[in-house]
Amino acid sequence: MAPSIVKRYSIAFGKYKVAGFGVFALAVGVAGLMGLQEPPPPTYKATGVMSSNEQPVILSETGPAIQEQGRQALTQDYLIDDATAEAVSEQIGVPPRKVKSAQLRTPASDEPQFYRVAYTDSTPERASIVVNLLMEAAVEKSYLLNTSRLQALIDALNERLPEIQQELREAEDRLVRFDRIEGAAITLAKDGSLVGQIRASQQQQEQLRLQVEEMAAQMDSLEQQLGLNVTQAYVSSALSRDPILNNLRAQLYQVETQQALLGQTLRPQHPQMVELQRQFDGLERLFVQRAVEVIGGEGIATPLSNSRAIRQASSLDPMRQEMAARLVQLQTERDILDRSLAQAGRLERELKATYANLPDLELERQRLQQEVLLHKALSDQLQAQLVDAEAAKAETVSNLTIAQEAQVVEQKEDPPNVAILVLLGGGVGLAAGGALIFLLSALEGRFYTVEEVRGALQERDLLLLGTLPHVVTEEFGDESKMPVIVAPDSPYLEHYERFRSNLRRVEGGAPKVVLITSAKAGEGKTFTAYNLAIASARAGKRTLLVEADLRSPSKAESLKVALDPHSLIEPLRHYRDFQSGMRFVPQVENLYTIPSPGPQQHAAAIIESSELRRLLSQARVQFDFVVVDAPSLSQCNDALLLEPYTDGMILVARPGVTEGGLLAEYAEMLEEAEDRVRVLGAVIDDAEIPVEFPPHVSPEDETEVTDSPMPFYELWETDRLEDEEVSNGATSRSSVSQDVPSRRS
Repeated sequence: MAPSIVKRYSIAFGKYKVAGFGVFALAVGVAGLMGLQEPPPPTYKATGVMSSNEQPVILSETGPAIQEQGRQALTQDYLIDDATAEAVSEQIGVPPRKVKSAQLRTPASDEPQFYRVAYTDSTPERASIVVNLLMEAAVEKSYLLNTSRLQALIDALNERLPEIQQELREAEDRLVRFDRIEGAAITLAKDGSLVGQIRASQQQQEQLRLQVEEMAAQMDSLEQQLGLNVTQAYVSSALSRDPILNNLRAQLYQVETQQALLGQTLRPQHPQMVELQRQFDGLERLFVQRAVEVIGGEGIATPLSNSRAIRQASSLDPMRQEMAARLVQLQTERDILDRSLAQAGRLERELKATYANLPDLELERQRLQQEVLLHKALSDQLQAQLVDAEAAKAETVSNLTIAQEAQVVEQKEDPPNVAILVLLGGGVGLAAGGALIFLLSALEGRFYTVEEVRGALQERDLLLLGTLPHVVTEEFGDESKMPVIVAPDSPYLEHYERFRSNLRRVEGGAPKVVLITSAKAGEGKTFTAYNLAIASARAGKRTLLVEADLRSPSKAESLKVALDPHSLIEPLRHYRDFQSGMRFVPQVENLYTIPSPGPQQHAAAIIESSELRRLLSQARVQFDFVVVDAPSLSQCNDALLLEPYTDGMILVARPGVTEGGLLAEYAEMLEEAEDRVRVLGAVIDDAEIPVEFPPHVSPEDETEVTDSPMPFYELWETDRLEDEEVSNGATSRSSVSQDVPSRRS
């Protein structure tokens, strides 16, 4: 069996061979015209050679690197660029695009270093001039490239050097500041002086502590002898030494003495007693005020604001005054020693902190010193590079030298070989024509082979219930009747019996009432429904065929069944009376049919009527197997309305008619509605599979047929669609004609 793609191409070739032959003829004609053209005039190719300069004597290190970089840039895109083409074009009047067509061949690394420039023109003089100008421009561009790169390097060094020198100065300043602040400590630590200072500070503190303890003992002894603390001794000593206070104290004693003497004979209200009291109060105020002035107040004289306490504190004898003065002096000396001790402690802590931070200071100095060295090395390196680049500037030369001026060679093209061109054109035409035929078949969107239809069904997870053969016949009794396979020994019937057996093994149990439909008209659904019912009846099953396509005329006459003339007028009565509407098929035992009362204008209303539902319910009870023929899914939704009253739906597909996009669309719709619509599977109709006939039987004996080159059900579908056009009007005619090929095609 031929592969699927070969079958598809053979079918497409039969449909689009005119277009393929047209492309082939066009290609051969174009090739012939090309062969008959006159040969082009001769052209002149000029070739010049440039060599790579030998490495000159160069003292600088930068020069060789610049020369090597310039050698790597010697490419056609650089040497023959737009600017060079414009310059040459202005000198000789050749368009720049023509000048850029010149070719530059650069040598490989293992080849002699020769650069060849080639240019083709209609005149030898112009070709030679263009090549020479291009070589001169290449030599100049190479020199300019080297000098520009060197100058760019010098500019970059000059721009970078001041910044590096400034960074060097800043690093040196940081090192100097560090040495100025921390250098002395590092030096003292290195020669051992820092440790000696710490020890000296500790010894000084020890001596100061001994002196403080000695003074504290003397002060305790004096305080015990005086009965006063340091503050009280200071106050008593100051008050006792003031002459004004001594004078005021004496006057107070004198007044008190007079008051005591006169108080023995006079009452306190006596004028003399009052005057003495007034004098006493005045002296007392002066005494307290003077005491405050001597002591200085501020919280010290405040406890002595009482004149009696002041007189008591200021009445020290000379010996006690000396002891009080000695106590105050010792307190002063102790305060000085305490401050010296605290200062020595702070110095010790600072020296110890310096000694502890000495490693960090040394590391910081090393870091600053290393930073200075790095900046200095970088500065020296940049200065050396700058001096070297300045020296290389005087040594820079071009990488190219003209080794050979342009040499011109005449070029002639041989006239084309007509025979070879025609053969090539024929080959191209065959390939293009074949590709066009395949493209047109692909754009049509139909499945041409059984393999393509089977693959599409598998992609949509549709169970394949059977593959029905292509029926060949040449006799037709009446074209208005749909041909059916009624012969009991027909070899075609075996395939429908296999289809019926597969249907009984579907998941969920064998269905009793099945609905036959297709994606579009012309795929053989009615023919499949009729023959499935015949196969079921031949198997001994009491079978009923229900024509539920109310939008087309009934084809029950194909089974030699008379139609009820009143069914078109009263379709609901036709379905309501189950027994009167049902017809026995005389040619097939156990087969009954309920013809369609179509075409009807209100088909949907009849489909949704209670009469039709009741009819299907009665048929389920009275028959072993019921086949319901419904309109195609693209024509209307009648099949979806009928499916809930059946056990599932079967899709019919046909190679050459089924469209991939339409099948995918309705398969996806049914898959999304799987909870409401049960799809039992699909069947492929009109497949090219072998059918074995008995020796005494020929295909012409199988059915009632006439001379026709197409399958009889296809011819019937065409007639049915034409009847639909008459019944439904011009609108229906236009839509159907797009789905089904005409009888002429």
